[in-house]
Order: sequence, then structure tokens, then C-alpha cells
Amino acid sequence: QVQLVESGGGLVQAGGSLRLSCAASGRIFSSNAMGWFRQAPGKERVFVATISWNRGNTYYADWVKGRFTISRDNAKNTVYLQMNSLKPDDTAVYYCAGRPGPQVVETRAYDYWGQGTQVTVSS
Repeated sequence: QVQLVESGGGLVQAGGSLRLSCAASGRIFSSNAMGWFRQAPGKERVFVATISWNRGNTYYADWVKGRFTISRDNAKNTVYLQMNSLKPDDTAVYYCAGRPGPQVVETRAYDYWGQGTQVTVSS
């Protein structure tokens, strides 16, 4: 099926930037929607952003406020999350996810998940 592997997390100071990558392997369909979610300690996993594989349509959580950008490179089977102006509240494990249908924001609707990559923002 589909396997997703995240990378690019790390430690960054407040106001800094990170670029996360999600490499996909297996059968990738043009109708797939890809998304980024995050989970802080003691909190639920929440939606961050999603992109359609074929047209590149994007949708973001309200709190992103232009700081994050999701993109994809179809030739490389890779999805990215560019994060700028990072805040300590952005500290979380970030997960890449995919589903074969339309873009949605619900965690339970996604079929494929990566192992997560840790993002830590210091003050």
C-alpha cells in the first residue's frame, strides 16, 4: 500500500523556521489528499494543513494565519510543510497523513500515517 516517512524536525528558537518533508512510497493515486497533523504532549492530534495531490489545492487550520505553507512535488512523491515564525506553542510531534478521497480535516478520515517527526521551539 502506501508508506509515509516524515523528516526535517528538530530544535529551533522562537521566530525561526523549519521545513518538514514527507516521503511517500507505494501506490500513489492522483486523487489522494495529503495532510499534516500535530500532537503536543497531553493533547489530541489536530489538523494543520491539507493538499490535493492532483491540483495542489490547499486548506489550513484557522490558527496557521499564513505562517505555514503546504506543498508537494509529484515527481518526488514528497509533501512539504514550510513553517515560519515558529512559536513555543508549535512544539509537537508532526505527522504526515494521506487518504484516497477528497480533502478533509478529520483525523479519523485518513488511512495512511507516518511515524511523526518532533518539532521543538524554544523561547
